[in-house]
Amino acid sequence: MDYKIYFEKAQLASRTLSSLAKEKINAVLLDLAAALISNADEILSANAKDLAKMPIDDPKYDRLKLTHERIAAIANDVINVAGLVSPLGEILSDKTLENKLQIKKIRVPLGVVGVIYEARPNVTVDVFSLCFKTGNVAVLKGGSDAEFSNIALAEIIHQVLTKYHINVDVLTLLPAERAATEALLNATGFVDVLIPRGSQSLINFVRANSKIPVIETGAGIVHTYFDESGDLQKGQAIILNAKTRRVSVCNALDCVLIHQKRLADLPELLSPLATKEVELFADEISFEILKTTYPTQLLNKALPEHFGTEFLSLKLAVKVVKDLNEALEHIANYSSKHSEAIIAENANSITEFLNQVDAAAVYANTSTAFTDGAQFGLGAEIGISTQKLHARGPMGLAELTSYKWIVQGDGQVRI
Repeated sequence: MDYKIYFEKAQLASRTLSSLAKEKINAVLLDLAAALISNADEILSANAKDLAKMPIDDPKYDRLKLTHERIAAIANDVINVAGLVSPLGEILSDKTLENKLQIKKIRVPLGVVGVIYEARPNVTVDVFSLCFKTGNVAVLKGGSDAEFSNIALAEIIHQVLTKYHINVDVLTLLPAERAATEALLNATGFVDVLIPRGSQSLINFVRANSKIPVIETGAGIVHTYFDESGDLQKGQAIILNAKTRRVSVCNALDCVLIHQKRLADLPELLSPLATKEVELFADEISFEILKTTYPTQLLNKALPEHFGTEFLSLKLAVKVVKDLNEALEHIANYSSKHSEAIIAENANSITEFLNQVDAAAVYANTSTAFTDGAQFGLGAEIGISTQKLHARGPMGLAELTSYKWIVQGDGQVRI
């Protein structure tokens, strides 16, 4: 198949978006949110076909699964995006030089944004809404795991666009076959930036093979450090929420680090996890403390590979550290630079942790489950960037823009 036609149409469509009025863009998004709700049964029917192909114990199953509640949440994110102020045209700087040249730096769209993603049908809507709001065309390559769900959602988006007489190529959903991935990776001159969303293996593959600039939205290997000064009740609630709220997402907790002087509190700190049947992989010291209190069938001795693992399931590593410095060293060695947290009452410990940890989102006394575009007030997110160039953390509207210089003169020439 010749995929070039997809990219040519997307590039052509990108030239039409700049002429759309903000009011029309917002009307489309609000109409889309309503259409998602009214077509929920159709979406769930398509999603059921995808779920039937995947084992229920696959960590990706929960990400793939849609429900009426999840569709409502997706629609609400679209409404939130519609209600946000567009960053397009924002003047980042404005100055007049001695020669009377006026120079402005203003926000503009990236252009054509490609996204490769796995079993996450919500990404189809999230990416479209954010890209559309910022004048970007979205070229999507979903995985075969979510093929029917993605097609159903894209068709609903196209129906709404058609209603408003907008070129449907502003959202392009490529076929689910692997050849489409290779074509997208090589779509130089057509696609301006490529964003992978999925497992670390997918991200590594895209980074190694793309001829297009890549923004990495990395896997989440997430730690929470319980300091010597940590509050036990806060710690219980935070760790339980971070681990069990939704285990298959990238902000879910993977490893608890605990100060050696708080070992007596370890059984109580982790006891709520047993009610959710969380399986622990404990180092030697913590294993000896937990073996008399934590359910035997859920307690294992940790192996080296359990540290630095993104579990995406009801599994959690536990390690004892002698002090804050050792906790910081462990995080530096194993973190994916996504989200990291400290539970502490000592202000100096909190400050040092927040300053020293190199991650997109760093927390004190709260759950890493908040690393999310909607929770950060961005409406939705196109991904959680774990790199440092251009964007970091939840990527919302502003992160989908670049800038250009506007130079206005009155006949000046350079000597």
